[in-house]
Amino acid sequence: MTSLSHARVLAAHPRGRAAPSAIANWLYGVALLVFIMVVVGGITRLTESGLSITEWNVVTGTLPPLSEAAWVNEFEKYKLIPEYTEVNVGMTLAEFKNIYFWEYIHRLLGRLVGVAFALPFLYFAVRRAIPQGYGLRLTALFALGGLQGAVGWWMVSSGLSERTDVSHFRLAVHLLNALFIMAGLIWTALDLKALARNPAARPARMTGLSFAVIGVLFVQLLFGAWVAGLNAGYAAKSWPLMNGSFFPVDVDWSQGVLHALTYDPFLLHFIHRWWAFAAVAALVVMGRSVRRVDRRISLAIHAAFGVQVLLGIATVMSSVDLHLAVLHQAVGAVLVATTAWGAHRLGQVQAYPAPSRTALA
Repeated sequence: MTSLSHARVLAAHPRGRAAPSAIANWLYGVALLVFIMVVVGGITRLTESGLSITEWNVVTGTLPPLSEAAWVNEFEKYKLIPEYTEVNVGMTLAEFKNIYFWEYIHRLLGRLVGVAFALPFLYFAVRRAIPQGYGLRLTALFALGGLQGAVGWWMVSSGLSERTDVSHFRLAVHLLNALFIMAGLIWTALDLKALARNPAARPARMTGLSFAVIGVLFVQLLFGAWVAGLNAGYAAKSWPLMNGSFFPVDVDWSQGVLHALTYDPFLLHFIHRWWAFAAVAALVVMGRSVRRVDRRISLAIHAAFGVQVLLGIATVMSSVDLHLAVLHQAVGAVLVATTAWGAHRLGQVQAYPAPSRTALA
């Protein structure tokens, strides 16, 4: 069969035709689900609900307890872990059901994200609709999603035997991996949208500026996760001073600087509080750079970090009000999304010769 005849066959039959726009829309939908899961994960953490389900049953755990006897059985399992015996002893079954709800919803969303990715991925693969060069990237994103489930259980298991909460290091891995997956989904969708507009489009490249900005933001997100895991948000409820001092006087240096940098709630709170402005400076530079090619992205980046800083201050001054703290985590995820958008746009400019840039706007 000649190449011309083959092209006519593909035109007559949808099977085998790339569908970059449809795949991009699907990835945006999955990214939205990941965002919702990050928000629910924040609620789960803030309500101390994460250890309420003490087993990892991928299939049978899909359904919640359906009878009073089943609820009692789940509660009895919870009574065996340190969080109950040392913190929540005397908790009623009704109170247990409240914390169980958020952890159950969080895990259910994880399963939903997996299905929402796996089934369309299989469909597009069978239809041979995935553009050349994107199959491996989508497979990697799917693998990261599977890893996220395993990391989630690895995190939870750290609080089931000797601790009364989960390891803040494992919590950070869980959160940062979720944000990385969301950013990867957005980046890939943007590449595919560009391909849908221009079949000759090449994937965007990571620029040096974007890499530096993401590095600065990564540090802020890492310390934010540690602050959350150690409940270090409660270390001070004033701003800009911490308990009457710019630098906290309560930092415990007795076990060395490294230990203080990774465990001391006062020091972690201080770093997260002020490194935010290093992140702001980096994002301003990115915003000014991307403004030359797309003003919308610059506005989105500035709006996201502006709201995030205000929410961070409000969360501290409210002694970690639940609603403000959840919004702080949600806008943090939005900030990651807008940063990925900006980095991608700068990478598109680098990937194309100057005459083609206007077509990307």
